[in-house]
Amino acid sequence: MQYKLEERVEKFGENIIDLVKKVKVTVMTEPIIKQLIRSGTSVGANYFEANGASSRKDFINKIYISKKEVKETQHWLRMISRIDEVVKIDARILYKEAVELGMIFSTIITKTRNK
Repeated sequence: MQYKLEERVEKFGENIIDLVKKVKVTVMTEPIIKQLIRSGTSVGANYFEANGASSRKDFINKIYISKKEVKETQHWLRMISRIDEVVKIDARILYKEAVELGMIFSTIITKTRNK
């Protein structure tokens, strides 16, 4: 399962990048685009760091950070879809994926703590 999730978080980050490429850069969208790129691509980066963790505590911490980043990404997806109608449908699809990833990370944290 680990490898499928690695691919999934990488694809999530790539899809975030593809989404923001469609957004017209304006005074309103530019800061949101930057935040969305940071949080959306950080999900996978932290997940990969977790897989190389030096301890269970470090692993849980990195997974928790991935969970926080995915929650932040949900916020920015909602904001960008409010500003730019062109990406509204794609943003909703990514929002749904973000919710699912958040649930997966929560499950990983719970199961790891209970070992």
